[in-house]
Amino acid sequence: MSRSLTRRLTCVAIASLCLGGGVSTVSASHSWGGYHWARTSNPFALKLGDNLSSAWKSYLVAASSDWTQSTVMNTTVVAGGSNPRNCKAIAGRVEVCNSTYGNNGWLGIASISITAGTHITKGSVKMNDTYFNSPTYNTPDWRQMVVCQEVGHTFGLDHQDENFSNPNLGTCMDYTSSPASNTEPNAHDYDELVTIYSHLDNTTTIDSSASVFYAADIDHDDPRTWGRLVRRSSDGRSEVYELDLGAGAKTVTHVLWALEADGRRGRR
Repeated sequence: MSRSLTRRLTCVAIASLCLGGGVSTVSASHSWGGYHWARTSNPFALKLGDNLSSAWKSYLVAASSDWTQSTVMNTTVVAGGSNPRNCKAIAGRVEVCNSTYGNNGWLGIASISITAGTHITKGSVKMNDTYFNSPTYNTPDWRQMVVCQEVGHTFGLDHQDENFSNPNLGTCMDYTSSPASNTEPNAHDYDELVTIYSHLDNTTTIDSSASVFYAADIDHDDPRTWGRLVRRSSDGRSEVYELDLGAGAKTVTHVLWALEADGRRGRR
């Protein structure tokens, strides 16, 4: 059975239990700061730019298919428009890249540009092959989980759990040291997307010609460009940074540190 069909059947089964069996739904609550793409209708279509080497392409295709099971959004993998080394974001879409970014401590990064307080105008995702080429992370499960999670951040989703020692929740938005069962979104992720995108806007940021102020590009290889640290998980494996660009614009960056990054987290 295909991944997408399995996901649809799972969601239908959950809905049937909730409607017919008197079981109440468990509300999701892992929005990332209320950030969302402005749009005038649902489901909206979002392009994911493929700037990936052959070793990564299938993982982006799988993640796009999984996230498109949402009732409020569809994603499409398109030709990338960025140099993977800097992975500059392009207005109205998400660029996804990989490269050997160096022994800098971070495994994956997701960055979104914000205007008007909470509207996402563009996003970028980077996977660091310096670590993914090592025995620890060079596995299909690690690659799939990190692609799925970092792309999920660019929709406005946060993590469901940030404790690597807790039992897996069956979602890529859950931190774990054993990602075999955490490679796809789960029902709570889809529920949260419905919550995030329950209201419509009178404008759109899913369009490169949209008349909005787009935040400037920054070089995410250099932590000094991330801005101020605004949140750190209890074990230090996850951090969020904000760079204030003025006029209501900012860049917000999620950083997933590698196990080998002890002593490097938060370093300026």
